[in-house]
Parts: sequence; structure tokens; C-alpha cells
Amino acid sequence: MATRNRRLTAEDLWRLARPAQPTLSPDGAQACVSVTTYDMEENKGASRLWLLSTFGGEPRQLTQAGEKDAGPRWSPDGRLIAFVAKRDKDDEPQLWVISPDGGEASRVTRMPTGVAGIKWFPDSRRVAFISWVWPDATGYKALDERWKAHRDSKVKAHVVEHEAYRYWDHWLSDGRVPRLFVADVRSQRIVDLFAGTPYELPRADPAAHHYDISPDGREIAFTFDPAESKRFDHEHHIVALDLREKRFRTLTKGSRLDHEGPSYSPDGKWLAVLTRDLRRSPVAETRIALLDRGSGRMKPMPAAWDRSVHAPVAWEAGSESLVFAAEDRGRTHAWRWRLGDREPEVAALGGTVTDFTVGAGGIAFVRNTMGTPPAVFFTDPARGERRIDRFNDDVMAGVRLGEVREFEIRGWKGEKVQMWVIYPPDFDPKRKWPLLHNIHGGPHSVWGDNFHFRWNNHVFAAQGYVVACVNYHGSSSFGQAFVESINAEWGKRELADVEAGTDFLLKAGYIDRRRLLAAGGSYGGYMVAWMNGHTDRYKAYVCHAGCFDWTAMFADDVWYWSPKELGAYYWDDPEKVDRQNPRARARHMRTPTLVIHGLLDYRVPDAQGLAYYNTLKAKGVPARLVFFPDENHWILKPQNSRLWYREFFDWLARHDPGARRRRR
Repeated sequence: MATRNRRLTAEDLWRLARPAQPTLSPDGAQACVSVTTYDMEENKGASRLWLLSTFGGEPRQLTQAGEKDAGPRWSPDGRLIAFVAKRDKDDEPQLWVISPDGGEASRVTRMPTGVAGIKWFPDSRRVAFISWVWPDATGYKALDERWKAHRDSKVKAHVVEHEAYRYWDHWLSDGRVPRLFVADVRSQRIVDLFAGTPYELPRADPAAHHYDISPDGREIAFTFDPAESKRFDHEHHIVALDLREKRFRTLTKGSRLDHEGPSYSPDGKWLAVLTRDLRRSPVAETRIALLDRGSGRMKPMPAAWDRSVHAPVAWEAGSESLVFAAEDRGRTHAWRWRLGDREPEVAALGGTVTDFTVGAGGIAFVRNTMGTPPAVFFTDPARGERRIDRFNDDVMAGVRLGEVREFEIRGWKGEKVQMWVIYPPDFDPKRKWPLLHNIHGGPHSVWGDNFHFRWNNHVFAAQGYVVACVNYHGSSSFGQAFVESINAEWGKRELADVEAGTDFLLKAGYIDRRRLLAAGGSYGGYMVAWMNGHTDRYKAYVCHAGCFDWTAMFADDVWYWSPKELGAYYWDDPEKVDRQNPRARARHMRTPTLVIHGLLDYRVPDAQGLAYYNTLKAKGVPARLVFFPDENHWILKPQNSRLWYREFFDWLARHDPGARRRRR
């Protein structure tokens, strides 16, 4: 047995395999997953398909040639696995199929604009997919010519009149829209289902869960924004396309809710839909509603369950139960809702369940925890839960991790708040340790029981920090009232909660009050900038992709969303906005700060980080800027990540008065 005496490093994170997107064979005997691995020297990753037995045994690699083999889908007859792959000469990913017995994969499509979000039809002959196309480019030849002209044009200007023209790290300005297509696997004939119509899928990350195919293969239901100018905060509806009659009809017409993620029941009687009441709240909970396909009536999930459902929703055989992922108190479980029950039950216990698939009476899923990287599991009533992969055993075998503890503390006005604490591997409560707050973004997100490759708490703790992760007011997974508690008062409750975490750990006796540090990204970056204007208790901050000025944040890709939560547009009530604005507290800032930002970040534009850094420099506050011209809101390249962790630790050590005595 390997001795666990080595600490987890940033380099270890890039040696770990990342399995995702499981799909089950019809008999439930095997699962196919996409597994991404990275090469630090090549500075890139590659994805391959692997087969795993749900009964145990060694995994088998199924594909080898592709750069990005992803999104596997087992055909209903079990004979083929469809997947999306980017091969050497392809500009964009294409649809491929391969036999689960192995052999060469066969290419199905040659779409100039690529393929994504695939699903089999019940006949196992056709595959639906998503592609971003120009609505007026009719036919393959016209589309190919348009794509080549766009790709080769020397003019790279963006010209728009619509409101949602950027998303995360890419522009939505070239006139393309996401449409549904159908490919015949044998003949390779492709049909544009939306040709000559105004229909399209949502422009914000269109995915397979935005549409579904009826059990008889005669209808497709999909998510659609009926507004002429598309926006990410609009109320979407579910539209059904009769494939024989080429007729569209809106199934949710007249409803005042937002709708997405349709899923047909196996018996064809129901359509499960995810709904939100955006008129009540811009961060309204996501709930399941059942649409009776016979009567057209909608039946909502019982309101007694105060949690928010994640897409996708999957039916189990028999059409009597649904499986979905949802957060609860910092963990993400797979849940089963039996029709007629007032609340769902846990079907697969988190940590954090990310991807899952349902079939043959069981559930295959990927799960990670704070102390374990992603792994693949299978559970069924007969044999219970079991892990069916061993991808990361060798890397983790010699790694010693510290303890993870969950606390309930009293935060703002004495209200209960969850806090995770991750301890160094050699933690001794009789010694004094530095405290590092790791503050999550969102704000309506959560520090969950998850591994997290970009901000790994065990890598932080391995440097000798006691790491605290406070799920402050506004965090998800603690009920809707908790989520909405910070509306129009950003910063106040969150700061009180973080400070309560510091006080709680100081009272425990093992934290050195002279060695308090804090870091955060996105809204967590906002929080450390906010803290810098309100307290000089902390010795140093790290602000990654942080929001510094809510007025200037009007340049982001969802500029219409923040004013709803801030409670005002900056020109209507500038004082209200400034009461929540770090920039308005700049004269009080005096704590040394490492500012990190990416040029391709459109959610928190790079000028936010530059303005914060320049402000600190102008005030004579020690500051350092790490700017990535090739990264977006996250650091995704291996060598950039290695530099990120190095700069992170060097900055904290520079301003930690006890760093020289700390084991590195």
C-alpha cells in the first residue's frame, strides 16, 4: 500500500483525468464516458472515449485519434455510440459513430459550422444536433461558402444592434443562430429543422437539454425565446415541432413563467419542463412542471420542496419518476421525484454530482468531493452504489490531504451560515496557523463539497493555510429566502458572514490573528475589494476577475441583469448603487492586493481589474497585476494555471508575517 506522505500540488491537478458525460448501454452493462487529460508541456488537453463495465473490471479505451472526443450517446438499439469529435483537419467538431466493440470510427457530418448537443432518434438511424448557422444560408454549399468567407475575412469588426452580443468569452455578432438539424447516419443526409422559420435555440450555451425527441420520433420539443431581440434574462417558451406535418405550436403559450429543458416521458404522456418565475425575482428558483400532452395542462412540482433544480431532467422507465441534480446545503445530489410525492428523495448522494444518465434501472454518474477528484459511479436497486473507474488512483495514491470539516456559524444578525474549513495535512491545533478565506463567486453560487481544479482548497491547505469557505447570505442550496436575502444590499451581509467565520476560527485558538488573508474570484473578487474598503484586518488579498465598479460593469455581457439585483440603474439612483460599490470606498483601501484578470473575460470585463490595480497604485497601496491575454473568466490552460498558483502563493507569502516560519 502506497504511503501518503506527499502534498497535493498545482501540477498534480493537471495530471488528473477528468471523466464526464456518461452514457449507458441499453442493457445497463456498460457506460461510455469522455475522459479529458492534459499535457503540461504541450499546454493543452485531449479527450478520449472510454468504456466502463457497471459490473466491475478494467476500463477500455474506445477512441484514440481525436483531439476532442466528447458527448457520447449510446444508440437505443445498442449497436453504435455517437459522439462529437474534432479531428486533425476539421475546423469545427463533427458527428462520428463507432461500434462499442471497437474498430474505426465513421464520420457522419461535414458541417462547416460544427456539431454539438447530439441526441439519437428512437429508430437508431438518425441523430439530432445543434449548429450555429446563418439563417439565410440555405443548403450546404451556401453555408460552406459563407463560413469560409467569414473565417478568411481580413475584417474582424463586430457590428450589432441587438442587446445580447457577447457571452462569457465569445461574440454573438456574426448573424449566426443555433438551430436544430437531423443527420441520417447511413446516408449522411442532413436536414435543417428550422429552415425558413424564425425559430432557434437559446443563444446562451445551447445544449442537448434545450430540446428533446418524443418516444415515437414524430415530435421535437425545444426551448425558444419569442422576443425579436434575444436576451438571456427573457422568458422562454416550449415549442413543439411535428416532424411529419412540419407544424410548430407553442405548448406554454399564455404562461407567465420562463420555461426550458423539455423531457418526454417514456410513455409519451408527459413533458417535464423546468420553470422559473422571473417576474417575481431575477434569481427565482428553478422548478419542475409536468405538461400533460393530452390536455395541455401544466402540473407544477409541489412547492413544499425549497430547492432549485438543475438541467437536465431524465425520466426513468415506467414514466413514474424523474431524476435530476439539485444542491442542498453545499452538496449536489442526484434526486428522484416519484410522481405524486410531495418531495423528492436522494437517488445518488453527493459530494457533488455533475453529469448523470439514467437507463436499464440504474444511474451512471460522475461525482467529486472536496477531497476526491471526479470519478464514475453506477447505482441500481439490486446492487447499490459502486465506483466503476480507476482513472485517478495512481496520482492520488501517494497524496496526503488534510481534514475537511463543516461548521454552522452565526453570521449576519446571528443567522445560521455554513462554513467549510480545510486543514493542512500536518495540522496541530496546539500550533498557530495562518487563515486564508477562499470566497466563492456568483453571488448565487455555493462553496460545495467539490474538488475544484481552478481554486483547489487542498492545494491551498498544503501550503500551510487553514482555509475557510463561508457560504454567505445569497449562496444557493439553502432555500430561496437565503438566496434573495442580499437583493439591493450587496456586500453587507456577505461581509458580516465572512467576518463571523474569522471570529469563529480565532476563538478556536489555532489561528494567528496577525496572519489573516483572503482571496476570491468574480463576485468573490468583488468581496475582497469590498473588504479592502471596509477593514484593514487582513494582511493581503487576491482579487481574481473581481467586480470593482458597478457603473463600469455596464460593459459586461449581461448588463441588464445586475441592476435588477442592485435595485436600480446607476443613472436613476447612483447613491444606492454606490452603497454597494467597492469603487466608492477606494479612499479607505490600504491592504496589499494581487489583481488577476483575463483579456477575454466578458462577464467581468478586464477594465475592472485594471481600474482596481491602477487605483491601488495611485494610492500607494502595494499591488501586483497578473494579466492573461489568452484567458477568459477562468484560467484554463495548464501552464497559465501553474503560473497562477505560483503568483498566488508568492503574494500571500510576501505579506504573511509568519511565512518564513511556515513549511513550504
